[in-house]
Parts: sequence; structure tokens; C-alpha cells
Amino acid sequence: MTSSILLLPGIGNSGPDHWQTIWAQHNASIASIEGQDWNNPVCAKWVENLDAVIRRSGPDTVLVAHSLGCLQVAHWAQYSDTRVRAALLVAVPDPGRASFPDQALGFSPLGRKRFAFPSMIVASSNDPYSDLEFSQQCADAWGSRLVNIGALGHINSTSGLGDWPQGKALLKALMDE
Repeated sequence: MTSSILLLPGIGNSGPDHWQTIWAQHNASIASIEGQDWNNPVCAKWVENLDAVIRRSGPDTVLVAHSLGCLQVAHWAQYSDTRVRAALLVAVPDPGRASFPDQALGFSPLGRKRFAFPSMIVASSNDPYSDLEFSQQCADAWGSRLVNIGALGHINSTSGLGDWPQGKALLKALMDE
């Protein structure tokens, strides 16, 4: 059975040069979540939207989240009994950092309940919105595998990743678990 891949962008959505956008343009089984206010995110609304989308897409859905989308998954996983196949969480931001966007409401505190599905956190050693210690704490709490990919900033379009083959390989490894 082929999984559907649901992209969960961060605040502002993913622009044209972001790896998420590029992936969706080149693969019909990849779609971005819709129905969210990208510029004024409210956690409860994002979580409610995610739950509704997953209920429609089914349990073989793989979540591929970036930045604030990772926190959306984390909050959703704390209460929902809806099943997904796996989640790839890229550049999990720390809502306690000064750099966390003021317009993102309700994303703190983060739940510490272990996820009911396989997950992987991909982190950069020089992410301006997080650090490796925070990423490790999230991985430990959520039962995720942590992969440090070195100094690639926020792992977004300014990181110059293009199609990001390494990310595709990590996603494949997660799906093969």
C-alpha cells in the first residue's frame, strides 16, 4: 500500500524554494495541509484542522512537518487517538526561545507524552529557533529518533537545500521502519 504524505509547513507557509514545496510539485502522493491561517497561527485551530485532515486521509498518512508544523504534530499527538503511519519532524522550534514568533499563540507548553507512531526529529546544529539540547529533549519525550544533520540553519529555503535528497532518504528510512 502506498502512503500519502501530508506536509505541515511552519509559520508563513513554505515558499517556492522550500524543499516542502519542491517535493509536493514533483510527487502526486505529497500534499500540503490547507485551511490554516499561516500568518497568525493559533495552536488549537491548527491542531483541530490537522485532526480533521488526518481523519479524512486515513491511518497510512505520513506527516512531514517543518518548524511550527512540528509543534502542531506534537500538540495533536497528545490528545488524538487518530492513527498515522509516521512523522518526520524537521527543525522543531523551541517555543521558550526569544526568537519564537510572537504571533504564534498557544504552542507552549509542549506535551511530553510518547507518540503512538514512529517519528524522527531532524535538527541542525545552528538553528536560530532551537538547539540540539532542546531537540534531544523532544526526541526523548516523544520516543523519536534524533538525526543531527550539521550546520544547516533552520533547514528551510535559506539553507539552500533545493530538493533536499538527504531529507528524502531520511523520510524513506522512517517509512521503512
